[in-house]
Amino acid sequence: MGGDELVAIYDPHGAVVGAAPRAEVRARGHWHAAAVVLVRSPDGGHAYVHQRSPHKDVFPSAYDCWAGGVVAAGETPAECAERELAEELAITGVPLEPLFGLVYDRPPIRCHNFAFEVRWDGPVTHQPEEIVGGRWMPLPELRAWADDPDSPLVPDGRLGIQEWFRRYEPL
Repeated sequence: MGGDELVAIYDPHGAVVGAAPRAEVRARGHWHAAAVVLVRSPDGGHAYVHQRSPHKDVFPSAYDCWAGGVVAAGETPAECAERELAEELAITGVPLEPLFGLVYDRPPIRCHNFAFEVRWDGPVTHQPEEIVGGRWMPLPELRAWADDPDSPLVPDGRLGIQEWFRRYEPL
């Protein structure tokens, strides 16, 4: 999705209220939404973690445990999740499990994140414009990264995986 593509604009309560070019959403700090997908191994013990490209407009070169991106105008979060999973990691044909919604409000980024999960044991192919590398990470190691404010996780991804651990993998 380029800077001139239309992004769905949301209100602070999570309702779609319009659309604007991506560049305007970033520049003006409009509320928007993203779909994020946690990719786990079939046994559930590992999550796929990737490093973002240094050319990303938000959190370049940081690591993320969520594949995803902004919801386009006219697109549902589930449609966005499927699209982003296919674009970023070349994962298709796998059912999405809806998890939760989470607000990330740290201006200029004001976003409703719609979280999903998939289980995958097939190949992972990175979109070179978006991702420079990745690996399967054991959940205990990912939890340690999530709990360490100095780890290289993206801030919104850290918030999301902390919520995931709170809900699904409590200590």
